[in-house]
Amino acid sequence: MKKAGILNRHLAGALAELGHGDGVLVCDAGMPIPAGPRVVDLAFRAGVPSFAEVLDGLLDELVVESGTAAREVRSANPSAAGLLDSRVPALGFVTHEELKALSGSARLVVRTGEARPYANVLLRCGVFF
Repeated sequence: MKKAGILNRHLAGALAELGHGDGVLVCDAGMPIPAGPRVVDLAFRAGVPSFAEVLDGLLDELVVESGTAAREVRSANPSAAGLLDSRVPALGFVTHEELKALSGSARLVVRTGEARPYANVLLRCGVFF
């Protein structure tokens, strides 16, 4: 058994398969899940695990070159907006409807137990060299 890092075997395996340019949608419990991408649902109950916990864990494991979030997050969920601004490089904003459309291009969806609106981000993987 792994001693550190991500212990969820489904998530660890999915992350190992990602390559440069692949998208990872990290979403709250209310975000519609697109058909097509692999889904790892971590939601246990409302708020568990939190969006912040999952995002931080993923950012520890992945090289991320940029991200996209819904612009509505700034007014509807300032704490999530601050989290994204401080942790996601080259963060861009689109409407929530555009983010839902873009999420179909993700290779992986990681669903959190977050129960606050607009706690969603589409990460684009980079390379470590």
